[in-house]
Amino acid sequence: MSLKRRITEYIASRTMLATTLFSGLLVLAIGVALYWRTCPLLAAHSLRSIVSGESWLPSAGAFGLKSFLLGTCWVTGLAVLLAIPISFLTGVYLAEYAGPRVRCIARPLVDLLAGIPSVVYGVWGVLVVVPFIADKLGPYAAGHWKKIPLLSIDYTTGYCVLAGAVVLAIMVCPLIVAITDEVLRAVPAEYRDASYALGATRLETIWRVVARKALPGLGAAVVLGISRALGETMAVLMVVGNVAQSPKSVFDPAYPLPALIANNFGEMMSIPLYDAALLGAALLLMLVVLLFNVLARLVLAQAVQKSEA
Repeated sequence: MSLKRRITEYIASRTMLATTLFSGLLVLAIGVALYWRTCPLLAAHSLRSIVSGESWLPSAGAFGLKSFLLGTCWVTGLAVLLAIPISFLTGVYLAEYAGPRVRCIARPLVDLLAGIPSVVYGVWGVLVVVPFIADKLGPYAAGHWKKIPLLSIDYTTGYCVLAGAVVLAIMVCPLIVAITDEVLRAVPAEYRDASYALGATRLETIWRVVARKALPGLGAAVVLGISRALGETMAVLMVVGNVAQSPKSVFDPAYPLPALIANNFGEMMSIPLYDAALLGAALLLMLVVLLFNVLARLVLAQAVQKSEA
């Protein structure tokens, strides 16, 4: 290797290392800044009382975030449950069944869905999803699902956990579909040919060979989808109801953490500790996303080890 090439490789590697370290330090800097701004709240209230407190009354000095945490978990969890089956089946069809002509039409449409601004999804949710739940699904559920846990309802305006989850699931689907399609198509054709040679059907090959080989990529698709869902703000804010209470049914309104921050930051900053509470909510949301990503990668690594054993 010539001296010029070694110098070029050295500079390139050091430059990429610097940018990688900068990305990690940027996350750390954001976390430190949020913690520093949250310190006045932590000095006045214990972390346990903040996380487990039910009451959110800033004018009275009550900053309980439990209902907002539960609202985030309800909306995100239900959205993921709705999005994953649809996204995986769509990705499998595009990668394994669809012909070139169908792919040429479907892939740009999926990419278009991913590029639509979140406020457009929110407006669509207000105009379509909320009226459907209020006028159709809600009355039906009140008459037939009253005894079913998590589905019980007496009355709903349509602005509820389910509306937020439906809108959020549609927003998350394009991301999971695109990644699923790519990782399945990246599996070498030799694996499929070997499976067919042993007499397996196409479905058996996809389920037992291709999907198992692509498991890390599929897990990454789910993790990225959930991370996107946890941080989504505008569309969810418009349809979820924004009532500071702990939901008991998918037809109850909720108030996720991103909506709390977006709705209130910059307002009523004359109230003591109000800005510290909102920045504490941002720090808590950041820690939840970080913790979920770490746990998901650990679980995925164990699943990959078991599949390769």
